[in-house]
Order: sequence, then C-alpha cells, then structure tokens
Amino acid sequence: MLMLGPIGFTAPLVLAALLALPVLWLLLRAVPPAPIRRRFPGVALLLGLRDDQHQSDRTPWWLLLLRMLAMAAAIVAFAGPVLNPHQARPGTGPLLILADGTWADARDWPRRMEQVSQLLTEAGRAGRPVALALSSAPPAGPLQFQSAEVARNGLPGLIPNPWEPDPQALARWAEGLQGAFQTAWLPDGVDRDSRADLLAALHRHGDVQVYQSDQPIYALRPARFRDDALRLEVVRAGAGGAAEVQVLGFGPDPNGIERELARATATFAASDSTVELALDLPPELRNRIRRFQIADIRSAAAISLTDDGLKRREVALLTGRDDSEAQDLLSPLHYVRQALAPSSDLIQASLGDVLLANPDVIVMADVATVSSLEQEQLLEWLSRGGQLLRFAGPRLAASDISRATEDPLMPVRLRAGGRMVGGAMSWGEPKTLQPFAPDSVFAGLPVPDEVRVSAQVMAQPDPNLSERVIAALADGTPLVTRKPVGTGQVVLFHVTANAEWSNLPLSGLFVQMLERLAISTRPVDMSAADLAGQIWVPKTLLDGFGALRSAEAMPGLPGEVLARGPRGASQPPGLYAGASRSVALNVFGPETPLAAARWPSDQTISPLSQAKETLLAGPLLLLALVLLGLDVFASLWLGGRLRGPRLGAGMVAALAGAVLLVWPTSGPAAPADPDRAAIDATREVVLAHVLTGDARVDDIAQAGLEGLTQVLIRRTSIEPAQPVGIDLETDDLTFFPLLYWPVTSGQLLPSPEAYVRLNRYLRAGGMILFDTRDADLGGASGSSPESRRLQTLARPLDIPPLEPVPYDHVLTRTFYLLQDFPGRFNSRDVWVEAAPANAERAEGMPFRSLNDGVTPVVIGGNDWASAWAVRPSGGAMFPVGRGYAGEQQREMAYRFGINLVMHVLTGNYKSDQVHVPDLLERLGQ
Repeated sequence: MLMLGPIGFTAPLVLAALLALPVLWLLLRAVPPAPIRRRFPGVALLLGLRDDQHQSDRTPWWLLLLRMLAMAAAIVAFAGPVLNPHQARPGTGPLLILADGTWADARDWPRRMEQVSQLLTEAGRAGRPVALALSSAPPAGPLQFQSAEVARNGLPGLIPNPWEPDPQALARWAEGLQGAFQTAWLPDGVDRDSRADLLAALHRHGDVQVYQSDQPIYALRPARFRDDALRLEVVRAGAGGAAEVQVLGFGPDPNGIERELARATATFAASDSTVELALDLPPELRNRIRRFQIADIRSAAAISLTDDGLKRREVALLTGRDDSEAQDLLSPLHYVRQALAPSSDLIQASLGDVLLANPDVIVMADVATVSSLEQEQLLEWLSRGGQLLRFAGPRLAASDISRATEDPLMPVRLRAGGRMVGGAMSWGEPKTLQPFAPDSVFAGLPVPDEVRVSAQVMAQPDPNLSERVIAALADGTPLVTRKPVGTGQVVLFHVTANAEWSNLPLSGLFVQMLERLAISTRPVDMSAADLAGQIWVPKTLLDGFGALRSAEAMPGLPGEVLARGPRGASQPPGLYAGASRSVALNVFGPETPLAAARWPSDQTISPLSQAKETLLAGPLLLLALVLLGLDVFASLWLGGRLRGPRLGAGMVAALAGAVLLVWPTSGPAAPADPDRAAIDATREVVLAHVLTGDARVDDIAQAGLEGLTQVLIRRTSIEPAQPVGIDLETDDLTFFPLLYWPVTSGQLLPSPEAYVRLNRYLRAGGMILFDTRDADLGGASGSSPESRRLQTLARPLDIPPLEPVPYDHVLTRTFYLLQDFPGRFNSRDVWVEAAPANAERAEGMPFRSLNDGVTPVVIGGNDWASAWAVRPSGGAMFPVGRGYAGEQQREMAYRFGINLVMHVLTGNYKSDQVHVPDLLERLGQ
C-alpha cells in the first residue's frame, strides 16, 4: 500500500494515469482547430442574422479545468484511496497480547479492547496463534496459545483490576515464559520499577510492540481534615496542558438516599501534576460523606472512600464538680479535652442542654448520680446509638451508685470505697497494665511500662463481668469495662480522667484508647501496629472501574495483612470494619507516587488506537459524476441550447439530480401527521423506547426492541409492529403499553410537563422498564453513575414502593417459567412494585387490584436491549457470555422480554388461575 500522508492507496499503479492529464489538456485545446480569418465582402449580407446554434472556436479554460478535475477524481478513486488505513503489523508465529489490566486502564478500557480486537483480527487473517494475559493477574502455568477466534471468546471476561501488578508474582511469571513469540503490550501508562524487567524478559522471546494511550491519568488521594477544612489532592500523570476536573462528594441524605453533597473544581496549569482542594463543610454534611470521586472518570483511583478518620464527632463534656476556677492540670477534664480537641467538636453545658444537641458521645468525669428524668433521657439517647464514657473519681467512689443492683448507666456493679494500691497509706505498689486480650477493642496497642495505677474503683464479681472487661491491671482487676445499651454503649474507666489516680491520661496510650473507642477521630493510621490485633471485615469493595460492590462472600483480614494495601483479589480496595471503627483501603494512598511510564529510546511506541479507517473511492466517484454533470450543463449553455424554456428545464433537471445524489444526507424528514401516527400506534401493538440523546444508546435500544419483536412474532400470538423511539417532550405516551428506558449518566431531565404525562401514563396502566445497563454494580445503594442518574430521573415520578421480584411474582410465569431475568449481564436484582402489607394471598400468590396487577415499573441493570439487539442481517449485535452458556443466557433474556410483554398485556390472569377450583365449585361443576 502506497502512503501519501494519512491517505493510502490499494492500487497505486492506477495513479500513473494522472500523468496523461497534461496531454489530454493539450489535445482538448487543439481540437477542434481554430478557424482561419478571411475577408469576404459578401459577409455584409449576413449582418443582422442570428444563428440559434454556435460553436466556440476554442474550449474555455475553465471548462477544460472542470473536465481535468473530473478525470483526476475518477483516476484517484480507481486507485483505492483509504483515509487513515490500518496497516497490518509484520510478524509471524505466536502472538502474546499483554495488557496491564489495572485501575489506570479503566479510564479508556473500551479503546484498549478495540485495539485487542483489531490485533486478534489481524492475527486471524495471518493464521497466527494468540494468547491473552493481564500483568495484574498473570495466568498460572505456561502460556496457552490458541486460534484468534477462540481467544476472542475471552474478551468479555477481561476487565481491569483495582490493584497494581505484584512485582514478585510478575517476575516469577516472566521467568517461566518459554518459546519464541512476539508481544503486543498495552501498558496502563504508569511508571513502575518492575516495567523494565518485564520488558527485558519479553524481548528475550521476540519483538515487543507497545501501544500506549495518550490520555492523562488522574488519581485522588484520601481526604484529610486539616486547618478546619477537608483537604483533597488530585494528581495526574501523562499528557500535560491546562485542564479542569470536578471532584464530587457523595453520601446519604436524611432519607438515606445517596446524593451529591459537595463539589469542587481542580484547575491544573500546564506544568501542574498536583492540585490541592479545600472544602469548608458544616460538620453534619461532612460526616455524611462516604466517598469522593473525580467526575466523568471511570477508575478505582478516581474514587477515595472515607472512613471514621474523616468524621469529627460531637463530644459533650460533663463533670461532677465546678472546675472553672481550678488549675488546668487539676481539672477533671483537662487531659480529655486536650486529647479530643484536635479531632472532635467539643460541647460543654448542662446535661439537659447537651441532650438537646444530640451529641455522638457524652463524657462524664466523676459524676455520681443523675436525676430520674435525666436518666430516662440518657437511656433513650443510648438506645439510638449514643456512647456514654464515664470516668471514676472520689465522688463516684463515695456514692452508693451501682452497689446492690447494677445501675442502668453503669457497665458493672461497684464495691464501696474504691481501692488504694499505692501511696503512704497503703502497703502495695502502683499497678501496671495487663497486655490487652486479643478479643479486646484495644487489642494490638502497646502497653507502656511507665503507666501506673495507684487508685481505682473496684468491680463486684458477677457472672457477666469477664465479658464486659476490655482492659485490666496486671493483677486482673478491671480497668475499663463496657456494656451495650440498645444500639449504644456505656464505657467506664475505673480511674480518674486526670492524674490523681493514674498517669494513664498523661500517656499516648490514653489517646489511642479513645480512638479505638471511636471517641476521638484522628486520621486513621494504616500502619501494621495500628491495625494489628483485629480481624477487619470488608463491607464495600471497589472494582477496577471504581464501582462499589458487595463483599458478602469475602472473609475478614488480619490487621497486619490489611496494612500492606491492595494486594490482589484476596485484598482488594474497599471499606473494612473492625470492632469499633472502619478504615478505607484506597487504591491511592497519601504518599503513593504517580508518574508517566518511561521507555528505552530504542523501544517502538505506537498510539493505542488509530483514527477511523475511511474509504474514499465512493465520495471521489460521486465528485467525478457531479463534475461531469456540470460539464454537460456548461457545454449546452455555451452551445446556446439552454435558452428560454430549455434553461428552466435544464435547471430543474440539475436540481433534481443534485437532490437524488445527496438524498441520504439531506436531513430529517418532515414530521408525520400526529393523527396518522396515533392510528398506526393503536392499530397494532407497538413497543417503544425513550430517546436519551445518545445516538449509540438509542440505536441499540431500537435494535433490541426489533429483536424482541421478531421473537414475539415467532413464538406468541402477539405480532407487534415496528418499534419506535419516543421523545418525552413531544410524543403522546398513551398508545404504548411498554416503554424501555435506557438510563445514561448524562441524560437530561424531562420537563415538568413531560413528568405530568409520564405520571398519567403510569396511573393508566402503562409500564416503564428502567435499564441502568451497569450490571447492577452499584447494588441497591445506587452508586454507579447510571444508578444515581436514575434516582434523579425517577424522583418526580409517582412510583410505588419497590421490592426485588418475588419468586412467586406473575412476571415469573406469564409465558415461560423463570427464576432469573438476565440480559447481557446476569444480575438477580430486578425490582418491581412491592405487594401491599395487607394484600390478600392465595397459595402464596400476591393479589393487587390496581391496573389489573401490572407493576408500573421494572428496574434493573442487565442491559436487556443489548442481549435482544439484532443486526439488519438477522445476527446478534453483541456477544453475551461465552459459548453455549452465553447463548443460553441470551435465550433466557428473550424469555424475560416475552414474559414482560405478556405481563403488561394480560395483567394478573396467571394469578387468577389459582381461583379456578373455587369458581368451579361455586358454579356447581
């Protein structure tokens, strides 16, 4: 193929005909020859006569140029011009296609898969065996080379992982490679020390071609609270230049629905690699934030989960005596205040005022008794999740509180008088602390040798005393006890909050103990020493695209292991919960470096994906025809044959020809008659989809409903007409029993008038199938961009309470018996109208009378349209799963679509079948 800039020619020898154009120019100028001028007196007799036809002595230069351009366009067209041609890579033998498959790949994963697909196509044409591998999850054992078509079946299973490649595992895999093969490497663009070693190992087996993306890489460091503001750092690597990115904060609103709670803009100058943001949020709003993320970037590194280290708790301080005039070091609350002030919002008032503020924690230092009304209020506050932290003191030791019977606001019963274990009036020495038990909330904290206790209040022996002790002295006597009250808890330090009875408040251990009790909320220390001694249970995990998913099946991790950071599938990033606090294991840490990948100077680097290949032969031939048409018109005009009526006829013919040539791209057709459209829509069943404004999504929805229509015609008595797209702003929804609504993250909100029509449509018995097309990655929390957009779109709709499809729902048996409702994805979480709590039931069947039992909405994320979609030739538009299992999943997707249409058209007739025996009995049959 001959390349001239971005244009290639498949038959370059045809271009030699262009050399004949100058000769043709000369011939056309010479023929016909110019007439010879002779003086003849008789010509005077011809003066005044007019000839209707005349011939120019020479062809005008502009007409010759027009003909030369037409000939040149035809010659170039026959040479097979291609804009941005995809040239086949040279090579023979096995081919290894290696992708890093990390969080950094997720930002343009579709482009990478297009590149892999193109490499597979070229390998298939050349008959080369291919192996696919990810460096973030190296395959076990030797490489398995197979045909390109077989390898292509593994593409749907390739997804980016939310962790870095393990250098040791990658080195072992590279050392185990055998044989000669070429490598096409698609790196993620992040600089790593292991990259040079892997490149050298691949070069030992054959040539290596690197395909690197030109898009910048963005990451978000964990949020930190500093200088009375939330601090966020956005870092980038790769392409420079000025840029702006939006950072969003998400969390639940008072109703528990996740919403955007904060927004800030990070502005990068051309030379900037890091931008720091400061968010000044009120405590209530700040404590609700669950994660920050960079808008419009799908990557686990663009997500920063928040944990307890970001939440500043409201702590109320109460003491049993007036310490306003006491010296600071003697104040009962001085050391508590010093420990909590940097990381908590402190409140100091009377108990009644404090309870009105509803703090997270109440600290009571040497408070013996409270009134019955205050006790009732405290118990109610504890039942809602409050935490009461009590410290002993002389007043508590001298009182009779919690002696004979356990006080509701004390974790244990106490002995009278307290205990003195050191000083001039006692024989014993001050006691040290016992190492914390493995099941204690303080497990793993080092016990300083210098901490001593000289006095304490003693706990009465009780059967449940051992399970309430979370810290003890060396002689086994309790130092800290705890008991649950409702969803809250009461904690008692058996020493004073100041240094009168112990030097514990003077030590760093005191602050660490408050942190473990979730009283203080300092930034979480992800070191092994801080996390050790506990099993951390994953609650929410991140995938490579930054979507949240459940962690129900994953076991807990020891703190020592968790401190190592994300380490593969057994230790993915996410939110992990301990005994009394949670920690966020993010992809990007506070000190994680980010730099663009560097390559040796002799390594060939190709762009990740080339521009789209465009054939130019057709447009050039069309141009040649247009120019020849103009030539004919100009020749007739010069010959005088386009005068009078002929001129008008010629103009009409030329205009008609131009319209015919450009008709496919002449723009949208005139709007159809609304009455005719209404008649057509009601004469037959018509399935409809909501136009989203995204042309690709709308085309897939149209193709999906066409595929479902064909299946309905073949298998059922329903014969739907051609499906249509619906504009919510202008079209009448009344005529369509089912609306398929694919949800996109950037979809615009309908107008208030459109919402009025949508609510009227739902109340009249219509059904909307909302499809987020995200495989339900966000789950019920709605954390994916499409799920969050669905919440916004559906908020003005009159939607009843929802529930996952029950096993006995009519939708499971209207035509086929179904248990799952797969599309291109196979998530079981599909939501329908919830059955009323007092609904009548017969043999387990729910009964609804509204709209004949038809649920007004069905919500899921299985991308049903892609599974139903067919090409004009009749073949499936998208792959589903792998092999036979994938085709079986597509079949189940069609069955779900049939059940859905039958349900909306027939209502609860299947439920009514259970009443047939009763009806026959009443009729005397």
